[in-house]
Amino acid sequence: MKRFVLHRYWPVYTLSAFYLVLGSILRVVLWWAYGRESGVQLAALPGIVGAGVVNDAVQSLYFFAPFALYILLLRDVWYRSRVNRWVLTVGNFLTIFALIYLAFVEFYFFQEYDARFNIVAFDYLMYPTEVVGDIWNSYPVVTLAIVTTLLTSATFWLIHEHLRMGFTHSTRMGKRIVPFLTHALLLTAAILWWHTDTFSVSQNRIANELAKNGHSSFFQAAATNEIDYHKYYVTRDRAANLARLASFLEAGGGRFVRLADGRLDREFDPNAAGLGKLNVVVISSESFGAEFSRLYGSTTDLTPNFDAFAERGLWFRNAYASGTRTVRGLEAISASFPPIPSVSILRRPGNENIATWGKVMREHGYRTSFIYGGYGYFDNMNYYFSNNGFEVLDRNTINKVRFENIWGVADEDLFDRAMQQYDEMETGKAPFFSIIMTTSNHKPFTFRPGVPGVPAQGGGRAAGVRYADFALGYFLRTAEQHAWFKDTIFVVVADHGARVYGAAEIPLKTYEIPLMIYAPNHIMPRRVDTLTGQIDIAPTVLGLLGFGYRAPFFGQDVLAHPGAPRIALFSHNYDIAILQGSRMVVFGLNKSEQTLDYDRAANRYTRAPTDEELVDLGVAYYQTAFELFHAHRYE
Repeated sequence: MKRFVLHRYWPVYTLSAFYLVLGSILRVVLWWAYGRESGVQLAALPGIVGAGVVNDAVQSLYFFAPFALYILLLRDVWYRSRVNRWVLTVGNFLTIFALIYLAFVEFYFFQEYDARFNIVAFDYLMYPTEVVGDIWNSYPVVTLAIVTTLLTSATFWLIHEHLRMGFTHSTRMGKRIVPFLTHALLLTAAILWWHTDTFSVSQNRIANELAKNGHSSFFQAAATNEIDYHKYYVTRDRAANLARLASFLEAGGGRFVRLADGRLDREFDPNAAGLGKLNVVVISSESFGAEFSRLYGSTTDLTPNFDAFAERGLWFRNAYASGTRTVRGLEAISASFPPIPSVSILRRPGNENIATWGKVMREHGYRTSFIYGGYGYFDNMNYYFSNNGFEVLDRNTINKVRFENIWGVADEDLFDRAMQQYDEMETGKAPFFSIIMTTSNHKPFTFRPGVPGVPAQGGGRAAGVRYADFALGYFLRTAEQHAWFKDTIFVVVADHGARVYGAAEIPLKTYEIPLMIYAPNHIMPRRVDTLTGQIDIAPTVLGLLGFGYRAPFFGQDVLAHPGAPRIALFSHNYDIAILQGSRMVVFGLNKSEQTLDYDRAANRYTRAPTDEELVDLGVAYYQTAFELFHAHRYE
């Protein structure tokens, strides 16, 4: 036993044990801060921590495999040298520091996303300028670094004797090879048979997230960033999917003209009762969830401008976002495309010259533009829109600036630039179609001084929503003074809700978004209670305009054919879902699917017998969308 304890691998075991203890502490903290409010009972905590210890032990095999290999290969004389002692001392200290600091980072990530590190964390690493700036301004980075340094020093002092094992005792290769091979065999077994979500068996999503290892979740996101639908999700026969979709979509009007070619192109006839070639401006408002609007049941009054204008236009009471990221909203709005797992088509290769709302408008003589307050390389927005026929105007084109932060200019400045663009388009006498993407309602929630009810900093999400609503009111009232206003339809919608939270895999309450269509000279005020997803916005507005068009859009005109069945589609991390009425089917990795009944009033889900018809319809939507895009046939 003494020889075993003193051999070189004891530092590996020591760091692994520290990693397990740290992970367990983090789980208890996360449960106390966020698990309890999501219905994770105290009685479930021991099981969660136990499952987490196993997940952490598996991840430690990955993390410390390089250290184990280093110990195996280094000759005894070099391993026991003064230089190597310093190398390992510094390396161990930095390792402990990194693990503790990442635990703090995971706490704040969970606070924002109700999840361990996931595909969002991986995506954000692609844009370090914005993300690092946001983190620096939103979180106590320096304070956490100091606290981490102190905790690391204390930890190192407690375990440094264990980390020094092997420096004073000779260990021949024959003694080193057995523990290394054991490590290698366990790692191989983990690679072959263990998954990040092996213990994700609870009906409560937060309980599953607590049990996971955050680092493993991150690496899973990296490995499956552009996931193969057929490998991981439920599939059906391709021809049967197409027939099923055609049967469902034809209730919403239009004639299928290329079904024989495996495509969903529908042709819609002109409608003489339509509004004609009016300008269309779509305002995609960052994180503007329905939970803040009085019209949607909020007890606060954070969105008085939206509420007032919505009551003077078409107000959609039952509207939902497709996902939890800006690119998901833009994907659905611009291309009427389902949120296929796991990455939006804005960020996928092969997204050039696809079918978009803008293409339909250009075929009718419209000038099309995408206007963004930040730098549009973020999330590949500039590339996507410029390669699909839009004139792109981002931060580089905005010269008059009242205020800006790391994400871009203030919404007021963005709207001023948009109105300048529309004034220029008006002189050309061609109608225009424009999508505006705002940025201000986002951490670090900093704003110009002097906005009524909006502190310049420190006001948090409430200040962000108030400012976004203030800027929206500024834009719509100022637009009234321009000549093009009387012939313009304004569509105001959130790109996604403020924050996804709750125990369900797809917490629908947090996907609910405000939506209105405002054109006081052309549209009478009306409330619309029809289930509406973001993929339905383009077909609905095109239906209002009334000119004929052909497109393979997956959405429906929710104002036409009132008896037609309606669905909404959702994505959350790796889960995707379809909702029809109160019935929802959720599809997950490893070809899983489950049917749920959703009580909207109580915001409660209950397991239901498998709804084969809805399962088949959901598969038809997602599998067909994936296949059409990857075959370059969504055009």
